[in-house]
Amino acid sequence: MSLTRREAIVFGAGALLAAGCGSTRSTGATGSTLASTWFDPGGTGTLATGPGERLIARTELGPARAAEGVIATLAHVTDAHVLDASSPARVPFLDRLGSPFESTFRPHETLTAQVLAGATRAVRALRPDAVIQGGDLIDNDQRNELAWAVAALRGGIVRPERYFGVQLASDPDPFYYRPDLDAPRHPGLLTRASRPFASLGAGAPVYPVLGDHDILVAGELAPTGETRTLAVGDEALWELPPGLSLPPGTSLTAGGSPDGPPVPGLVEGFLARALAGPKVRVPADSRRREMDPAEAIGILRPGASGSLDYAVDIGRDLRLIVLDLARRAGGSGGLVRPDQPGWLASQLAAQGAARRWAIVVSHQPLASSEGGDALLSVLDANPNVIAALSGHTHRNLIEPRAHYWLISTASLIDYPQQARALRVVRTAGGGVAIQTWMLDHAFGGDLGTISRELAYLDAEGGRPKGFAGGRLDRNVTLYRAI
Repeated sequence: MSLTRREAIVFGAGALLAAGCGSTRSTGATGSTLASTWFDPGGTGTLATGPGERLIARTELGPARAAEGVIATLAHVTDAHVLDASSPARVPFLDRLGSPFESTFRPHETLTAQVLAGATRAVRALRPDAVIQGGDLIDNDQRNELAWAVAALRGGIVRPERYFGVQLASDPDPFYYRPDLDAPRHPGLLTRASRPFASLGAGAPVYPVLGDHDILVAGELAPTGETRTLAVGDEALWELPPGLSLPPGTSLTAGGSPDGPPVPGLVEGFLARALAGPKVRVPADSRRREMDPAEAIGILRPGASGSLDYAVDIGRDLRLIVLDLARRAGGSGGLVRPDQPGWLASQLAAQGAARRWAIVVSHQPLASSEGGDALLSVLDANPNVIAALSGHTHRNLIEPRAHYWLISTASLIDYPQQARALRVVRTAGGGVAIQTWMLDHAFGGDLGTISRELAYLDAEGGRPKGFAGGRLDRNVTLYRAI
């Protein structure tokens, strides 16, 4: 049976009511899935806590060997997509058109800052040596979104604005989930989601990666005068303008790739048609201004400006090498600059001389990025590389390549709303292995678990798309030959 988003939410709510409970039981402040996991025991949409998932040995690259000490403990928190759900620059009505616009509205989108704060709470309990913020920290290149996200991640008071958007009970459109009216009902949720809250932060140095949503409108378009005016203005579009559609098979990106650059003129023309539709008056807010890349980069990593290519040492034996693949001209996919393969090779050569292991981090996976083969060739040639870490796909996935592992981590915006722990360990004989497991967010109270519930019930979200990955994409020990 195929369910619409609305039908799936109602279906799940009915199961919750029949069971006499909601999915608000906590897995504890640690969020460790080694201890417990969320699952749907009856296949009815009701989440419950169950046993944890132990580490399983993966030996495709080498035999299992005894661990002899910890080199470093890391956390990978990616694709939080902290968003201003009231922003006039959002286009929730495009969700009606289906692919590729499914991410323009989510039933839980007022709770993204709380979910990030809950993830940092779980990370803090891990006591890592470093936290990798894997990109797409925010959703729409807005300064207020970045202020909330930085406070949640590094510690501070998060001050969301009063909600004014399509989920209000006063909006007569039944297409959107309205928590005061629709199942599963959460009366007052929009007011509670707008209240200030405190976050202690991750409790360790945070190393950022640049994502497409951090510098592009909706992760696709470089800001224009029109989008900047819309973001800080007092007119919003809630409804699909009459006659607005794309012919079947039309692609908004060059070459038809969902990650490619926008087709010149097509996206702008489509946006102009959308903006000509009927508008709703909303409170204007200058804090919603769209940022230039240099401003966003400077806030994410003070002192940086042009790009977020950099390297840092974690203790004596591990180096993180961060690559900035975000397209400045538009498009969500990764783009390798001509200078990056040589720079990466020089960084890895230095690590080889220093006898350090290396983990290379990017937002977009190298394999799907334009020019990514050149970077992968550099990694293939360097035995000190133990992993290439990425986000962007919102999916847990681990694959072997050459002598290292390609590791992708799920997002905080879509189910299963998880971060990843990684513990690099020495093994017998002078080798190395990576113990990795998933972390559920653990926001105090029930707002975090309401978000998880709604993300699970989202018929266009991470559950039907399999973003949790398979069992071998989550809690495993990754071995490699010495």
